Amino acid sequence: MSQTNVSFSFDLLECQHSLTFPVAKLTDYSDRVDELLSIDNAFALITAAHILTQQTRKKSQARYEAKLRLVRLLYERQWDKQRIIDLFEIVDWLMKLPKWLETKVFQEIESIERREDMRYINSVQRMYMEKFRAEGMEQGLVKGVLTGEIKVLKRQLEKRFGTLPTWAIDKLDNAAEQELDAWCESILTAQTLTAVFDNEATH
Repeated sequence: MSQTNVSFSFDLLECQHSLTFPVAKLTDYSDRVDELLSIDNAFALITAAHILTQQTRKKSQARYEAKLRLVRLLYERQWDKQRIIDLFEIVDWLMKLPKWLETKVFQEIESIERREDMRYINSVQRMYMEKFRAEGMEQGLVKGVLTGEIKVLKRQLEKRFGTLPTWAIDKLDNAAEQELDAWCESILTAQTLTAVFDNEATH
């Protein structure tokens, strides 16, 4: 493995001060993940997490397995509570997963804590619950706004064209935000119900 030295120096009051320190590239350790994880050292674990994140890009299942491996290792190490929580937050930030796999990680954490009787790390659980709750609230807010727009548009269409046929109701109930915006504009000039929806491509 190659190693590069970096030097820094400056002059002050006719004295010269210099520092020389080695620089190691993360890529030099790409094939040494097992070795890094065998070292009882926080920096080694973070380096391994970074490498595993790169190696599992666009590979959700592989990343899930790698993340789970790191989580289990955190619980096995005899580190203090705050260090484990801090390291977990770094791993969680690096190794993003789809929601359903994040849920599986959370379930594994619960299982480990019950099995090992390590409830003192339930701060990790709370962090996950807060994250899921925030995501759920955001998704619920967006869904609620769309539902409100659909109800308003339905009433407007009924006032202009009378009782809506099934096909129109189905289109409204399954509409995306962009489609609703287009139909809201179309209703101002369309002469028929069919024209409201036919004109969506022109907006």
